[in-house]
Amino acid sequence: MRKPKIQTFKEHLKEELKDPEFRKYFEEERQALDLAIKIARLREKKGLSQQNLAELMNTSQQAISRLESGEYEGFTLKTLKRVAEVTGTVLKIEFEPYRKRRYV
Repeated sequence: MRKPKIQTFKEHLKEELKDPEFRKYFEEERQALDLAIKIARLREKKGLSQQNLAELMNTSQQAISRLESGEYEGFTLKTLKRVAEVTGTVLKIEFEPYRKRRYV
């Protein structure tokens, strides 16, 4: 009797991404995580703790933690502009032609 082949995560993901509904959800989650990581890296690059950034933005450390969690869905343009303002950066939003991403 042959043992079933064990799939790697990449192989499993490649199969799952064939499903349009899964691909759409995966892309939305990836974008949210990318934005959260960018905010956290910017904060760290500026030498700020979550508490420091919160004080500059007149909000709580918990609010900054939510922004950096990757699970937060309440980003507003006003909030992103405020992050840019207090970190001495410029918020840049772009539209790019859609192209299929290769995940695996």
